[in-house]
Amino acid sequence: MLSSLKRPTVLCVDDEIRSLETLERTLDEEFTVLTASNADQATVLLEENEVHAILCDQRMPDRTGVEFLTDVRQRWPQTARLILSGYTDSEDIIRGLNEAGILQYITKPWHPDNLLLIMRGACRLYDLQNENELLAMEMRLTGEQAEQNIQQKKQRLQQAFQLDEIRRHEDSPLNSLCEQAAKISPYDVSVLVAGPSGAGKELFARALHYNSLRADRPFVVENCGAMPDELLASELFGHKKGSFTGAITDHVGLFEQADGGTIFLDEIGEISPAFQVKLLRVLQEREVRRLGEHQRRKVDVRVVASTNRDLEEEVRAGRFRQDLYFRLAEVTLELPALDKRAVDIPVLAESFLAKAMSEFDKPVKGFTAEALDCMSRYCWPGNVRELQNEVRRMLVLTEDEWLSADLLSPRVLRAAPVEESQETEVLAGLDGTLKERIEALEKRILRETLIRHRWNKSQASRELGLSRVGLRSKLERYGLNKDFH
Repeated sequence: MLSSLKRPTVLCVDDEIRSLETLERTLDEEFTVLTASNADQATVLLEENEVHAILCDQRMPDRTGVEFLTDVRQRWPQTARLILSGYTDSEDIIRGLNEAGILQYITKPWHPDNLLLIMRGACRLYDLQNENELLAMEMRLTGEQAEQNIQQKKQRLQQAFQLDEIRRHEDSPLNSLCEQAAKISPYDVSVLVAGPSGAGKELFARALHYNSLRADRPFVVENCGAMPDELLASELFGHKKGSFTGAITDHVGLFEQADGGTIFLDEIGEISPAFQVKLLRVLQEREVRRLGEHQRRKVDVRVVASTNRDLEEEVRAGRFRQDLYFRLAEVTLELPALDKRAVDIPVLAESFLAKAMSEFDKPVKGFTAEALDCMSRYCWPGNVRELQNEVRRMLVLTEDEWLSADLLSPRVLRAAPVEESQETEVLAGLDGTLKERIEALEKRILRETLIRHRWNKSQASRELGLSRVGLRSKLERYGLNKDFH
């Protein structure tokens, strides 16, 4: 959840009552949700409440979402503005971005988890804008002190993204990747960071930047996935006023904004073949031409790209240009999925817990052994991001001084048992006499059964064919009772 002790307020505007009810059910666990069926009702609510973000349907009977949010931009410029629509007309998207300053254009049908993630970011943007206003005021009042504060913030930012700050076990598979990244950071080579979603690709991209000679210059990010070519070209290369419908001002593209620094092109494998040609030309000539202009502008940027696709396979299949691939992948860093580096899970979990305790001002002693065991056995399809969310969830739910396994989501608690191919390794790893090996296996079965049944001893004893007295006796024999906090 968001860091503010006061729940952020979100305003949903839609003329369809069922749609409003669905949005409210999805968002009300984390946000204070206000609803309005038209622009007039929404305006009244904005006048009476501090609203962090507005989620507005595009097509409504009285006024379009873009028209309404354009007015909102004039009166409440800090409120994050998002459009929700079942239509993907690129002109609507571009006009919304330019006239109403739309933060994001969300298409229907939307996924609840994705919508929550987007709204968290929108509310965080509202908080950051307030912080920026305070910083700007401080700069006006005490320019020299403010400049010093900015430099200190930059230094903290650079420190946070040092390669040795990437949390991992001393025997982590990431060690070799960090060593490789440290070697290439000072050199202006293009880097392709490959790996599954949520594995930490942007973290490595930022580390490459802040460990380079460009560390004092901008680091800008663009997600290239699911964006129309014209909009992506406008974002990356810029456009001239009047170059297309909705272009009411000149726009400086991200390549120019990153001049002297680094641009991170996330999900590069999603761009269309036509746009691949445009991007290749920019990388080859090191210059951009804004949409609607003939003038070419030189840019000096380092390009770091990421993908969750196998780009070599995409090249072989003819879906990705080979020459562009070689431009982007002078060096490739392959990040493993979290289940391929399970040794890092306890380290990451402890790190995320420390951060969450500070954020929520809710101290605990740590994780129980069973909780860490369950987390280490789970496959984490969402990788590091999913683990972080799970730790935050456990901390919010706990009423105890320890985070125990029963706080874990059911999908984690029911982590797949050891595969048959792995059982041989487990058995081979058991030393001692036959009796000692059998007892070790019995202890393992007892623990796994209790974890699966959330320590309901009645259910566990029924599954194991034991009486409660017999189960209690075995728990005492193997010293398992003391493991449960």
